[in-house]
Amino acid sequence: MVDDLNTKNTTRLMGDLRKIAIFSDLPEESLAWLAEKFEEIHLRPGEVFIHEGDPAENLFVILEGEIRFQISGGPDSPIYRVPAGQVTGLLPYSRMVTYRGTGQAVLQTRGLVLHKKCFPELLQRIPVLGQRFVGLLADRIRETTRVQTQRDKMAALGKLSAGLAHELNNPAAAAQRATANLREALETVRDASIRLARHALSPDQRETILRFEREAGEYKPVIPVDTLAQSDREERIANWLERRRVPDAWKIAPVLADVGVDVPGLESLAAEVGDSVLNDALIRIASLISVERLIVEIEHSTKRISELVRAVKEYSHMDRPAMEETDVHQGLENTLTMLGHQLKRGIHVVREYDKGLPPVCAYGGELNQVWTNLIDNAIEAMHGQGELRVRTAREIDGIVVEICDDGPGIPADVLPHIFDPFFTTKGVGEGTGLGLDMACRIVKNHHGDLRVSSQPGNTRFQVYLPITQPRGPAIEQ
Repeated sequence: MVDDLNTKNTTRLMGDLRKIAIFSDLPEESLAWLAEKFEEIHLRPGEVFIHEGDPAENLFVILEGEIRFQISGGPDSPIYRVPAGQVTGLLPYSRMVTYRGTGQAVLQTRGLVLHKKCFPELLQRIPVLGQRFVGLLADRIRETTRVQTQRDKMAALGKLSAGLAHELNNPAAAAQRATANLREALETVRDASIRLARHALSPDQRETILRFEREAGEYKPVIPVDTLAQSDREERIANWLERRRVPDAWKIAPVLADVGVDVPGLESLAAEVGDSVLNDALIRIASLISVERLIVEIEHSTKRISELVRAVKEYSHMDRPAMEETDVHQGLENTLTMLGHQLKRGIHVVREYDKGLPPVCAYGGELNQVWTNLIDNAIEAMHGQGELRVRTAREIDGIVVEICDDGPGIPADVLPHIFDPFFTTKGVGEGTGLGLDMACRIVKNHHGDLRVSSQPGNTRFQVYLPITQPRGPAIEQ
């Protein structure tokens, strides 16, 4: 009776395995051996069957239901779903020692488990499975790398977006304030002009007021303003205006002092236009000067916004072909602009550009990812305080771009591993370990090379790129 049950169970499991693509065409004896070695498991919805840090010892075949595997590191860490018909867990030839996350059943799940102690005999009995497991392992690595790379890109995009929002907010807020002040200044100009029109001004008086307005509006200091002298001039003007009982003397005095007007000029104006006209004339003159200054402020603010938008467009290489002649200096400058909010905290940027550097044939958007990773890492290494040196130079038929920081340096035991996928010295949830790996792959895809040297106070990443690209990709991305 027991033998009959075992036979029925083996036959049933052989039928289940036949439905799995990787086992579907195996001979009967191979399926029979697998059915005897596999252990059947049943999981309830929500049941956790793998915990982070558990030894990786079993291969899983999902027959019915679905499981999910979540990498540790926070609620936003990657989640991999494994539906019925898939093989997961530890695969032959895999170097996985412990699980890096949690495995949980999503639905009522039935599966098969094979312990790793059976792997050597499995590969000896069914050699074709060895090739298929290698293919599955390669697919897993590609998918894991794709998901982690996408997550790394999204994290970088989030940092850039936050910084860009901050950079855009400053000129936008300045333009908004200037616009509100401009509306108020124009109201004052209109009211003062109406009052002036009620005076019976002679042609000479009108010409005097217009000339004063014109000269004050055209004033541009050619030397840095002496703050003390400026303050003294402002005080003299304020006292003079108060003696003349000019309204809002405290508002008018700074405006007039800022454009170089002094008491003798005001005395001359008063003598030519008369005391009855002076108040309205000065209010109109000060308001027109304010209008001019506010227009300049709005121009500067909107120009800054346009520069940031241009930098974003060029940084992402929107509306451009994938491979093109690329100005490396422009890409570096756009990247520095995108990271400007981090540099302002205390990073001094030193540019040593070879002005004769030719454009290189490259994927501009991808190179910008390289510059972003290298510069962002340098900023973090210096903890936001230090000197960032960006250098470019010609090297025979190629160019070199060097990103150097004066941070504490990379420890000797860490240096050999910094380009390894998933290697990171950051805390859990702070980094995926793919930034430098991605940068290295991009550079190699351009038939270039990425090197690093480090000692305390001098860490250098050097990117070597050919000016023209050989035919065919260097590596598969």
